[in-house]
Amino acid sequence: MKLARKRLLNWYRANKRAMPWRETRDPYAIWISEAMLQQTRVETVIPYWERFLSRFPDVHALATADIDDVLGAWAGLGYYSRARNLQAAARAIDRDHGGVLPDDAETLQTLPGIGRYTAGAVASIAFDRPEPVLDGNVKRVLARWLGIREDVGRPATVERLWEEAGALARGPHPGDLNQALMELGATVCTPRAPRCEGCPVSQFCDARAKGDAHSLPIKARKKAARKVEAVAALVVRRGKALAVRRPSRGLLGGLWDLPGGDLAAGETPRAGLRRALRECAGLEISRASSIGTVEHVFTHRRLTLHVYRANTSTDRIRLAGFEGHRWLAPRAISSLPHASVTAKALELLVAPTAQPSN
Repeated sequence: MKLARKRLLNWYRANKRAMPWRETRDPYAIWISEAMLQQTRVETVIPYWERFLSRFPDVHALATADIDDVLGAWAGLGYYSRARNLQAAARAIDRDHGGVLPDDAETLQTLPGIGRYTAGAVASIAFDRPEPVLDGNVKRVLARWLGIREDVGRPATVERLWEEAGALARGPHPGDLNQALMELGATVCTPRAPRCEGCPVSQFCDARAKGDAHSLPIKARKKAARKVEAVAALVVRRGKALAVRRPSRGLLGGLWDLPGGDLAAGETPRAGLRRALRECAGLEISRASSIGTVEHVFTHRRLTLHVYRANTSTDRIRLAGFEGHRWLAPRAISSLPHASVTAKALELLVAPTAQPSN
């Protein structure tokens, strides 16, 4: 173990990729990076992280910001509950910890949105605490290294992996050691075609010795994404368009959207649009023109969204399933914090090639 740790640390210091959060010891900046990096690629995160810290440079700035500003800065990263949890945690830190991040994993885990992985990453990287991390990269490295040939999603297997990661973290420079494991999984011990010849601990690796690294880790097969059809419309009344705000909890929580909803089985898009607008906003539309469709893949849903432009004379909005609404210039909707699928719909609506069909 001691030799393996030494080789991992030496390899990491010689081969680590340049990332701006690796150039700071600011716990707040490290925490933001860890929240953004969950299920998001490094090259995508870097400009978001830089802009986010410029806009919200410390815990207090984030805690006191308008939620629309926070969601707007996050827009495009997906998994928007992360942004809402960040602000909720910042408010708790500002209120209960004097605006300073706690330096131990146990206290960090009491904050909204901070689980075992994030707590271990922040505690080890920012505060040199001997706390482990276990993400997809570390699971893969440890499963191959230790020859774990059982489903790495099983609770007992997950707990064993945490214990093994904990044993590695105990020693000098735990933050660098944890980052070395993650870096190794991202660049050398990759899901396909691992480059075992470039691995600093390959001589200890059970999977390399047995020649089955490519088949590890073992994971249960994921369910196929469910196909869903939905409708949405740019609804215009006296030159103003309607934007609706999603509930703070749930998919795309707190973001602004075009009104609409899922289609029922066997329902045509046009009929579904009239029903959905009546149900979600109390709207009756006088005319609806089809603009086209957009496709979007969520974690468990493959969405086909039918996009319309419609007119209404309804003055009273009766929301159901949304938390707020605004009437504003059609092009101004894009300035509100919104999801990628809404951006696709808005782009389709303003595209010069868009040809409405009745």
